Amino acid sequence: MLVSGSGTNLQALIDRAGEDAGYGIVSVISDRPGVRALERARSAGISASIVEWTGDRRSFTHEVCEAATQAGAEALVLAGFMRILGAEALTRFPDRILNIHPSLLPAFAGSTPVADTLEHGVRVAGVTVHFVDERVDHGPIVSQEATAVEPDDTEFTLHQRLHEIEHRLYPEAVAALGQGRLKVQGRRVVWS
Repeated sequence: MLVSGSGTNLQALIDRAGEDAGYGIVSVISDRPGVRALERARSAGISASIVEWTGDRRSFTHEVCEAATQAGAEALVLAGFMRILGAEALTRFPDRILNIHPSLLPAFAGSTPVADTLEHGVRVAGVTVHFVDERVDHGPIVSQEATAVEPDDTEFTLHQRLHEIEHRLYPEAVAALGQGRLKVQGRRVVWS
């Protein structure tokens, strides 16, 4: 599990993890020291470590992959991870890197999707779970769920509703990956 911040999606995954869920969390890796996500991991008895961003994507990616492999990870799950991994991660974890994004991709990719949603005046927002590929917020879509944008929504209120969706949608997708029920066929993901 790769994190950068408070870890609300991590907590949702911790709460559902276990044999019955179809996945376990062997390690949490953060690119930042002192974040709440590390506390959440440690409180749940999960190994937590830091691989600090060095400014060099290639060496950073290598360090993250090494830490995940040494922990026994079979997949990488990004939960509020605010770094872009290099090609080595895609080679070492092919079709086994998941990300969650608070927009209906391909709309509003990048780091400010909720603000972009409101700025553009769209009527529908949502959440996307997708496989990571070589481009930002671009990989094959695993699942999506929409919610209406209310006329009085602020970034805070919309983000709160999107978090509710994320906390339900992500554990379902991670479980499907852990159970081997997701197959990537070109740009499509087939659930079995």
